[in-house]
Amino acid sequence: MAILPILKYPNSRLREKAKTVEVFDERIKDIVTNMLDTMMDAKGIGLAATQVDIHLRIVVTDISEDYSSPIIFINPEMKITDDTPKSYTEGCLSIPGIQEPVERPTEVLVNAFDQEGNPFEQKYTGLMATCIQHEIDHLNGKLFIDYLSPLKRQLIRKQIKKNKSK
Repeated sequence: MAILPILKYPNSRLREKAKTVEVFDERIKDIVTNMLDTMMDAKGIGLAATQVDIHLRIVVTDISEDYSSPIIFINPEMKITDDTPKSYTEGCLSIPGIQEPVERPTEVLVNAFDQEGNPFEQKYTGLMATCIQHEIDHLNGKLFIDYLSPLKRQLIRKQIKKNKSK
């Protein structure tokens, strides 16, 4: 299908909160297909619709090495089931070239719909738990750098400005 442009930090549209998907139709299926293509093209493991300037509660993920196991989350709701912190070095397709360790809960339970409108519930741990938390944050207008210290965020902003001027 189509590769969508990914919004880059500090674009203010990354801070918009996504709206609930009300109708599961061909448009939603097309958005999901385009998001999967965009995520794979960018070599990411997750993508939220807000990152491609579509402000609907849609997330696509695939943590497999060959993109053979995509999981689609529409209108995801998350509950932390184990709040033991685990640190992963996170990156973001909207903040290219920046990777920082972020602590997040170890285990989450997610209730969502697939692109057909079928509800499902699944528990996630490890990298997938981190990935889905990161992407749901996007739907709520939050970025992984928001978990960093103010000084670290300031250094990242300077680095991004420097990279843009090159």
